[in-house]
Amino acid sequence: MTATEHWASGDLYEPYVGRWSRLVAGEFLAWLNAPPGLSWLDVGCGTGALTEAVATACEPARVTGVEPSAGFIGTARQRLATRDVDLRQGDARSLPFDAAAFDRAVSGLVLNFVPEPARAVTEMTRVVRPGGEVALYVWDYAGKMELMRRFWHAAAAIDTRAAELDEGKRFPICTPDALRRTFTAAGLADVQTRAIDVPTVFRDFDDYWTPFLGGQGPAPTYCVSLPEDMRVTLRERLRAMLPARSDGSIHLVARAWAVRGRRT
Repeated sequence: MTATEHWASGDLYEPYVGRWSRLVAGEFLAWLNAPPGLSWLDVGCGTGALTEAVATACEPARVTGVEPSAGFIGTARQRLATRDVDLRQGDARSLPFDAAAFDRAVSGLVLNFVPEPARAVTEMTRVVRPGGEVALYVWDYAGKMELMRRFWHAAAAIDTRAAELDEGKRFPICTPDALRRTFTAAGLADVQTRAIDVPTVFRDFDDYWTPFLGGQGPAPTYCVSLPEDMRVTLRERLRAMLPARSDGSIHLVARAWAVRGRRT
């Protein structure tokens, strides 16, 4: 079993977690409460959820997004075609910008997937001016990101190899204490963390299950790698476990951990 996941199709990522990231982005930006007229950098902008939220809600002077996946950049460019944003392909560990080039550097659901997360935070700090802020959010993989937790609980019951791919175990940085330590080590001051909970309401079981067949991210990559009989067993186990209401809808919660700090 390999821990390699696929990140190529923005269209397949959107129904998996992109739609829920958009809900978190709004709460995240409300917490930052930044004044208008700032220059923003979105690191690992993906399909553009956070970039779009910044452009819509923050009255920015400039918005730039950086993303390593060509497929995700393509989706973001289509989605943000009418927005005045600059989208570039690039690596969070080596941002193609001068020091102090931005007022805010933000990131959504990315840090744990960067091979050297501390280096990414250091880079985000470098490109922010003194007095500016670095802020980001990641899923609470080990706790209240319920759509993934329930998936991995079901998978572990039928396949002991699933444990090594469970994001809750793979990504220990996705806790408030670990995020706080990473930001402090990068030299950021006034570091704060908070939980952001958003509802994830699925109209029926298929609305929950079908995105796992898209193969984008750890759980979907694992799901499509299974032999057909095991995938059917996993599907039916989840169908029995999930708390469906009388109308067939499934109401879960997705928690993200957010962190912010000021460059001195």
